Amino acid sequence: MDKIWDVIVVGSGNAALCAALAARAEGSSVLVVEKAPRAMAGGNTQYTAGAMRFAYNGIDDLMPLLADLTDPRLEVTDFGSYTTQRFSDDLLGFNDGRPLSPEQQILIDQSLETMQWLGHQGVKFEPIYSRQSFLKDGRHVFWGGLTLAAAEEGVGLFEAELAALEEKGGEIRFEQAVTGLLVKDGCVTGVTVRNSTGEQVLHARAVILACGGFEASEELRAKYIGPDWAKAKVRGTPHNTGDGLRMAFELGAEMYGFYEGCHATPMDLHMKDYGNLDIPHGERKNYRKISYFLGIMINADAVRFVDEGRDFRNYTYAQFGRAVLEQPGHFAWQIFDAKVDDLLYAEYRFHDAHYVQADTLEDLIPKLEGVNPAGARSTIEAYNQAVMDDVAFDPTIKDGKGTRGLELPKSNWAQKLDTGPFKAYPVTGGITFTYGGVKLGQEGQILRPDGSAIDGLFACGEMVGGVFYNGYPGGSGLTSGAVFGRIAGRGAAAQAKGA
Repeated sequence: MDKIWDVIVVGSGNAALCAALAARAEGSSVLVVEKAPRAMAGGNTQYTAGAMRFAYNGIDDLMPLLADLTDPRLEVTDFGSYTTQRFSDDLLGFNDGRPLSPEQQILIDQSLETMQWLGHQGVKFEPIYSRQSFLKDGRHVFWGGLTLAAAEEGVGLFEAELAALEEKGGEIRFEQAVTGLLVKDGCVTGVTVRNSTGEQVLHARAVILACGGFEASEELRAKYIGPDWAKAKVRGTPHNTGDGLRMAFELGAEMYGFYEGCHATPMDLHMKDYGNLDIPHGERKNYRKISYFLGIMINADAVRFVDEGRDFRNYTYAQFGRAVLEQPGHFAWQIFDAKVDDLLYAEYRFHDAHYVQADTLEDLIPKLEGVNPAGARSTIEAYNQAVMDDVAFDPTIKDGKGTRGLELPKSNWAQKLDTGPFKAYPVTGGITFTYGGVKLGQEGQILRPDGSAIDGLFACGEMVGGVFYNGYPGGSGLTSGAVFGRIAGRGAAAQAKGA
């Protein structure tokens, strides 16, 4: 008789591996099946910077998670705190008046303990000095509530979780595309997979769908998010095409969450799709362009279309990626002067970054392809005249150095564009993951619209609806994957024991 696994996990990203680790810790035999080859496994995880947002009270909560306790910078670092109330407020800021969803409350409440659990699995973290802190009066000041990333970023997170799973006796098989679910007497009992030898049936006492959203499907993006999104650059894996959602819906799962929403970010206009598969995984984040708060963004009509300094970029980049994509021609230019060149994030100095440069604005403006030159001159002139000269620039806080008299203000970090050389970067909107998913029960089981559970079927990761709405505080996605992966793994293991 064919082997019956206690738990089969579909997908191999952060959420999937956390689910597998949690199930294995409960004594379940675990098989992870991934349709990508080994080099492309890990879902979106390997494309990320590995940052994880979680509630913490101070440095004592962070120190046990760190890979290098001898880093001399730790002695001159102000990590501050990030309370559950601040996490709640940050999520509420994107909810468009909605109260916290049950899923958001779970994310907040279990974020710290899940990070600590990951630490016990062998995952280590590093302070995000380069992107989340500024040097002020000789100290490294963290400013946005996002403090740690996995050592070696998303690649390191995937490799650490995979190594932990294999060490603990879990198995993973690559190039195994799940094509359907097995159902017997109303209970999910396994999966069918397609591989190099053809179709195969794999039996299980519980199945966890952890194979992402629909961001890599042009058809589904246009259907659920809007026609502009057919033109979006796909920042991550080409494999998240909605397969898990399709299989769940075929069994009557409830469509749940904000299907019109997605994690987006401004990206290099000329990047290849899927984060450029020709370069190492760890470099793919370098196509992001998220230092817009240090300059201005203008569209093809030569007008600014967002308040670039509305808030710290952790709280705006997901929305501004959408805003860029929805501009005429689906592009914009980010413009900076020499005063901020040393503050631009590393992706602006990436070897494949596309930009134009000139010693004067008069020489730069004609290089802004697709933009009305006269309009650009007028917009920049009006912006420069409106900048507050009587307020000090300070990137470690919302400094209130804004503009006066503009219909669309820049609220913070506004400095005149007056010091050459000047640089401008062409950007478009990139999509990382989608927000719409399925509704889960307390143990991670997938629910029908009437509230009943689909017996034997669980989900986590991008498939969980209700976590994000009209935006996203940076670093919450990986944490959500880990939180709900852990829940699903434990739930599936309990199902397997009772089967």
